[in-house]
Amino acid sequence: MLMLTETAAEVVKAITSIPQAPEGAGLRIESAVPQPADSAALQLSTAVGPAENDQVVEAAGARLYLEPEAAAYLDDKVLDAELDQEGQAHFSLAVQEPGQA
Repeated sequence: MLMLTETAAEVVKAITSIPQAPEGAGLRIESAVPQPADSAALQLSTAVGPAENDQVVEAAGARLYLEPEAAAYLDDKVLDAELDQEGQAHFSLAVQEPGQA
């Protein structure tokens, strides 16, 4: 299952915890193509909640909703994030180390 670093969890919470956001808001990752071969096929958007069949990943109060094709691709990955000088979030993926869970 996709894991989030502490930094990624904080960035996801910052993006989804604006005052206008409904309870349960999160980020949704979906694939633009069936069976994505790399992260370029993934799309990230805010969501008020999970869509039907989405896998829900929660970490440190952050919520990610993964559509099934994206969930399959991300199953052995770790999501990290950093903020640039303008406060823009940049996400990156790495493969989980053996025994990491």
